[in-house]
Amino acid sequence: MLFSEYSSYDGLGLAELVRRKEVTPRELKDVAFKAIEKLNPKINAIVETLEEKSDEEIEKGLPNGPFKGIPFLIKELGIQMAGVSISSGSRLLNGLTAAKDDELMSRFRKAGFVTIGKTSTPEFGYNFTTEPVLHGPTRNPWNLKLSSGGSSGGSAVAVAAGIVPIAHANDGAGSIRVPASYNGLIGFKPTRGRVPSGPNSSEPAYGRSASFAVTRSVRDAAALLDFIKGPDVGCYAWAEPPKRPYSEEVSRPPGSLKIAWSAQPQNGAPVNEEILEVLYQTVTVCKELGHELIDAAPEIDEELHALAAMRIKAAYTTRAINNAAEKLKRVPSEENLETAIWSAYEIGKNLTADELLEAFDIQNRISRSVGDFFTRFDVLLTPTAAQLPPPIGELDMNAPDSDMKTFGKKMFNYFPFTRIFNTTGQPAVSLPLGWSKRDLPIGMQFAGRFADEATLFRLAGQLERAYSWNIRTPFLMNI
Repeated sequence: MLFSEYSSYDGLGLAELVRRKEVTPRELKDVAFKAIEKLNPKINAIVETLEEKSDEEIEKGLPNGPFKGIPFLIKELGIQMAGVSISSGSRLLNGLTAAKDDELMSRFRKAGFVTIGKTSTPEFGYNFTTEPVLHGPTRNPWNLKLSSGGSSGGSAVAVAAGIVPIAHANDGAGSIRVPASYNGLIGFKPTRGRVPSGPNSSEPAYGRSASFAVTRSVRDAAALLDFIKGPDVGCYAWAEPPKRPYSEEVSRPPGSLKIAWSAQPQNGAPVNEEILEVLYQTVTVCKELGHELIDAAPEIDEELHALAAMRIKAAYTTRAINNAAEKLKRVPSEENLETAIWSAYEIGKNLTADELLEAFDIQNRISRSVGDFFTRFDVLLTPTAAQLPPPIGELDMNAPDSDMKTFGKKMFNYFPFTRIFNTTGQPAVSLPLGWSKRDLPIGMQFAGRFADEATLFRLAGQLERAYSWNIRTPFLMNI
């Protein structure tokens, strides 16, 4: 199979070819590795290849899951695969290896994926670009001088470049949705508790993070969530099960939805005019599809929200650093941690129990307020990002002045729309609904009620049929 043919399919499309024995998993794996060899030196998305392990998976016999034989990549953060390093983009953690699969990795295996490598992430996932000191910058395949987005930038770039149709990703403040927007993909963040996170953690980032994937089609996202959803043994909490498989929702008419939309970030950050133009076009299209669109948004105290999110992230980061440093017998320092992460570590070490509990109280109040807003609306539409992809180096987490508070404020001026749904735990998806004048993808975010991924899948399916967004590909795919 040629790369041009391989990269034209989504995951389910390739799996159908495997099922009909028109292509073998080994042939697909070989195409993917040839693409890595040619493309990865340009984009720097994949930081470790697993050819021997992927050969072993195929040789042993793959499970008959919905994605049997499909090449797959895992992010270097938030998942554990036996014998594979879990360095989280950090020099401090470099060489730390997982002893066994966690539950999510086990479910990915059962889905039939052939895991061929590991993708880059910013250190501890704390950036909306992917430029760790450990691995260097991951570059946007639509323009190699620009950011890939983050923190799932490596995964998003690999999918956009056609190396794999689906890749693992996770999202603690927008880390699935932002790189999906910047790379022209579907970035679906599930409801808190929908995807298992055990057995090593109860809720990642104390409930602020969710694991899933970036995909090229809505049906791939639905089929994957159908397969991996549900609680694992002894989990802390889980979301209410759906009434029907999500795969069935994609083709179901959504009916006439009451959609709130907003162009105004809660923090008052400016929004790029080209992004606003795509937002207004999306509002018009949604009206033409029969939905009711109302200019409205939840009202929250963004200063308190930012404070709570910073404290929770700092506490979680400090705990992760201490755990890893103990295992590796290393001492955390400014020599092995980037500036913003070292600052987060210092904040976390000095955080009092009362301050952390206050952050959880703030998070609860915000969740109640936003939940009340969604009793009046089915969906909220906003841009995914406020700005087009910045140049490589613009969001430098290791710059001398990049302490956590200063850097966080700068970062969320670019990306003010996504974090709120990590606080509330609601599902949200970025869809590739527009283009800039320089041919850069622009994503729009749709958020739904807690545990109501079904409405988002119905709406996303309808918009995918209306837009036919897979008609453009990055220039470097011509190999």
